[in-house]
Amino acid sequence: MRTYYPFRMSLPIHHLVAPRPQDLQPLAGDLALRRGRVHEFCGPSRVRLAAGVMARSDGPVVWIRPAWGTERLNAAGLQPLANPARLILVEAPRDEGLLWAMEEALRSGAAPLVVAELAAPPGLTPIRRLHLAAAAGGEAAGRDGAHAPLGLILLPGEGGAPGVESRWHLAPAPSPALLWSDEARWTLTRLRARLAPPAAWRLARRDGDEVLETLSSAS
Repeated sequence: MRTYYPFRMSLPIHHLVAPRPQDLQPLAGDLALRRGRVHEFCGPSRVRLAAGVMARSDGPVVWIRPAWGTERLNAAGLQPLANPARLILVEAPRDEGLLWAMEEALRSGAAPLVVAELAAPPGLTPIRRLHLAAAAGGEAAGRDGAHAPLGLILLPGEGGAPGVESRWHLAPAPSPALLWSDEARWTLTRLRARLAPPAAWRLARRDGDEVLETLSSAS
């Protein structure tokens, strides 16, 4: 009598390598995002967080949004953070058009930052396509990781797109004082990241400068 053993397929082991400093795009304080990848911003202040990244980047910014949306990006509100003249605004008539436009913008490598406002989390396959497009964008322009395009998808609520490089949530934080204060405060939470644990910070803007204070960090 023969004994049969179950066949086991050997899968390749992918090692996660920490990015080089030149591969990173500053986010806030000493926090940064990996270029050549797609990250997710969610929460009520996600547009503010994306505007902060725009302020710390150079070159044109492709900002894609649904044509049927009632809200508009306020150039006057953006002005204190970043020059709105850098914006290339794109409107798509359908959901699939938003992802197509983002993929094409990333693949071209023409803009260092590509932002897309989405109504719901896309599936894993579209996210993988966006990652590949971002990597190809750096190669198409003959650039190294320091200039590979960065993709940001903005989602309401807690977000939840599978396969993103990292997920960040930003929400307004109450002022500790009862009196009127010019200090704007937010709670920034890293919900997911491939190379870092979940953590939370208090983000404050004082006299034009941003201050980051750690609130919690997972072990």
